[in-house]
Amino acid sequence: MHTGESLVDSPAREVGPRAGKSRRAAQAGERDPVGDNGLFDHGGVDSLVGRGVALERIRGFLAATDRGGALLLSGAAGVGKTVLLDAVAETAVASGSRVLRAAGVEFEADVSYSGLNQVLFPLYEAFGELDTAHADALQVALGFGSGVPPERLVVSNATLMLLRHVAKAGPLLLIVDDLPWLDRASAAVLGFVARRLNGTRVTFLGAMRSGSETFFNRGGLPEYEVPPLDEESSHLLLNTRFPTLAARVRQRLLSVAEGNPLALLELPTVLSGEQRVALESLPVILPLSLRLQALFVSRVSVLSLAARRLLLLATLEGTGNLAVLQATAREAGYESDLEDLASAEQDGLVAFDEGTRRLVFRHPLIRSAVVDACTSAERRAAHRALAHVLVSQPERRAWHLGEASVEPDEQVAGLLDQAARSIAARGDAVGAVAALVRAADLSPHSSNRARRLAEAAYIGADATGQLRNASELLEGARLADPELIGSLHFAAAAVFLIINGDGDIDTAHRLLTGAIESGTHRYEATDGALIEALHLLLLLCFFSGRAELWEPLYATLRRLRPEPPALLSVAAKTFSDPVRSGAGALDQLESVLSDLQKESDPGRIVRAGTGSLYLDRLADVREPSWRVVFQGRDGGPPRRHVGALMHLCLDDYLTGRWDECLELADEGAQVCEDSGYHFFTWYFWYCRAVVAAARGDDEAVDRLTDQIIRWATPRGVGVALHYARHVRTVAESGRGDFESAYRNATAISPAGTFASHVPHALWVALDVVEAAVRTDRQTAAVAHVRAMREADIAALSPRLSLLAAGSAALCATDDDEAVRLFEEALELPGVERWPFDLARVHLAYGERLRRARANADSREPLRLAYDAFTLLGASPWADRAAKELRATGWGAPRTTASGEVLTPQEREIADLAASGLSNKQIAERLYLSHRTIGAHLYQIFPKLGITSRAALRDALEALEK
Repeated sequence: MHTGESLVDSPAREVGPRAGKSRRAAQAGERDPVGDNGLFDHGGVDSLVGRGVALERIRGFLAATDRGGALLLSGAAGVGKTVLLDAVAETAVASGSRVLRAAGVEFEADVSYSGLNQVLFPLYEAFGELDTAHADALQVALGFGSGVPPERLVVSNATLMLLRHVAKAGPLLLIVDDLPWLDRASAAVLGFVARRLNGTRVTFLGAMRSGSETFFNRGGLPEYEVPPLDEESSHLLLNTRFPTLAARVRQRLLSVAEGNPLALLELPTVLSGEQRVALESLPVILPLSLRLQALFVSRVSVLSLAARRLLLLATLEGTGNLAVLQATAREAGYESDLEDLASAEQDGLVAFDEGTRRLVFRHPLIRSAVVDACTSAERRAAHRALAHVLVSQPERRAWHLGEASVEPDEQVAGLLDQAARSIAARGDAVGAVAALVRAADLSPHSSNRARRLAEAAYIGADATGQLRNASELLEGARLADPELIGSLHFAAAAVFLIINGDGDIDTAHRLLTGAIESGTHRYEATDGALIEALHLLLLLCFFSGRAELWEPLYATLRRLRPEPPALLSVAAKTFSDPVRSGAGALDQLESVLSDLQKESDPGRIVRAGTGSLYLDRLADVREPSWRVVFQGRDGGPPRRHVGALMHLCLDDYLTGRWDECLELADEGAQVCEDSGYHFFTWYFWYCRAVVAAARGDDEAVDRLTDQIIRWATPRGVGVALHYARHVRTVAESGRGDFESAYRNATAISPAGTFASHVPHALWVALDVVEAAVRTDRQTAAVAHVRAMREADIAALSPRLSLLAAGSAALCATDDDEAVRLFEEALELPGVERWPFDLARVHLAYGERLRRARANADSREPLRLAYDAFTLLGASPWADRAAKELRATGWGAPRTTASGEVLTPQEREIADLAASGLSNKQIAERLYLSHRTIGAHLYQIFPKLGITSRAALRDALEALEK
């Protein structure tokens, strides 16, 4: 595999098969159309055959280097991506840019941050220019220092900051070849960086084989697929490099190569002299990919034993570090040194980068060929020697020892186990699973093997979404030690498989509570497996929607010593039965949230959101949740990605960001589908449905709630049924079907009480009261208001305070008392953060005033309600407000020619502006700022299809017609 140069600070050498070709082509006077343009008029760059279009495309990219950006090259194996990268590097250096180069390495794909180490190693001295936190993050992640493993997002930001700092001295070009072989952590960081380079002096150029799977998230990045050479260029390349080929042989090679430059350059090299001139028949040709692989193996096999051993060490070591290769060769007892690679270099298999002192493979297939050309015993010996040399790098050492071992070895298994924990701590769940599985393979005792397989299954199921693999690992653990079935890791992994399959909540709950009660953890709060199991049990209890399932969790929490962790304690009070225990968690939640902005663990961020939901504190988790989402989009743990999306969606609904809510719900549903976490999809169905309910999309409401109910009922997911009933309640209240709204709202929690352990009862508290009042159930309405007051739900959040106060006003029988209560509700601090709930209270207030025949006074709250509902797109609710407004004598809102509606406030501003008043005069009359008036006019003009104030009068007159 081609590893690429880590740094080019001098004119790049020609590498790969094109080196000899370009010299000959230059001597023959060959020119490419791009060669006459200055950017690529540097030595041999202009003589690349048939690559004028590709170089033109990349030239345009480089020309924008002062603006920064990213471009990906893709194409078939051997199509010439690396050669193009070489040409670009040469051109960039000649133009005064600094070039950093790296490439994915197959045998380091499980070593976290190995690719990023290649990229940033030449910039090590610049780490000190960063602030301490980011510098330390890079030091630890790249293996230059020790400390707490940093969160990937911190490493990503540190990398971006470092590159931008270095680019201050001049344009910086980052070239990364073989993206599919990058380790997951490096791929995530580089993907993060690549999408954030616009406006910088840093540019990113990456290359990958078309159709290859990669951890590098290329979504949203421009991509150019390098095509095969056309027929004319293929002829030219073959004739220039091999001018003595017989016509019949040349035609056969052209047919097989199908425009693949690597095949055109490599296929003739294995032909004998007689075959080239058609004196001997050509052999039967295999499909191109298989033939090229065989060709590479044959080229490696003819090398000396010393050369093959060194190439094997370089292949398995991965970085091409010459010092490590030399030391490893001595450790292995090879009677060879680097001079023995001369034949491989002369044959175009490898090259030496003098600047970075690294060995570079010409093509990825050469690495595979080297491995295929060696025996398994030779590979194990090479791994063993590398392990002895890499003593200062415990993760890589453990991996090489694991590959070198053929018999069970608890010492090696233990090293891999330790490596897995450090890998998992920095968020690389896939790498941790791989290390644990290998550790299990090498475990002499079945109990250790089973334990490691179970832990690997849990990590895989909890974070990576690899549920099928988790199932296989659990089966392996069960076979290794049937007694392990009751272990916490085994049970937790099994729970994920149950709920994401067709299993039910009760079965999952029994399995997990049984494992907790029979565990050997001694109820120590420092036992990580126990705390993870309790967080999972908390979710199962919540999903059930039934109070009785919470008792085993509470019993365990009471036994924890010295005390439950803060996150678990908070969630157990606020996510379970917040009406009764939420107030007792307020101070502890405040403490958790105060430290959240510095939190880097995505799991802790999501759990903080869980504890914040029913106390309406999701706003405090919003920015950290977005960090988790961005990390998920860059390849981070999908379950945390899903959790953060859930909380953002719910906060979006409550705070009126409904369009964003729908977008994130679509993303969440897709992540669930792609990752295998099918269980959590219902959350996103709910988010879509509740927005549809408020906006009057009855078809979507019926479809989505039916879907939720059909899915949740056989699985015992009672809370999903509550959520579905909430959706229907909102839809029915909007269209004035209060009888149906009352039935659905009270099915969640009966009027006059808050059902035990039904937290969503808080979200329908106002609905119960309004529906009761509208259906002449005054006694039920009063009882529910009393329940709100006795539970003091107003103390839980400003939103619940608004709902409680609005409910009390709704069921007041005396008009004066109702007016006082409504005004008190609307004057509560912070209520503007909840536009839909606030608009509902305004609507109820206006309705009450109008029924009390205070028409003039009712217009303001009704207008505010109408404006808010219109802005949200809540059509049924806006229609209710408009109907009330018309009953007061207010002019009905008119639809413009474009189909848009002028709100009452917009119409009033437009009329005043048409009369000749200035923005300042209008502002004084309406008690608004002149900037607010300007903003309204900015919205009004396009609605009316005009561009100036002078056209207002005519447009308004036309509107009346």
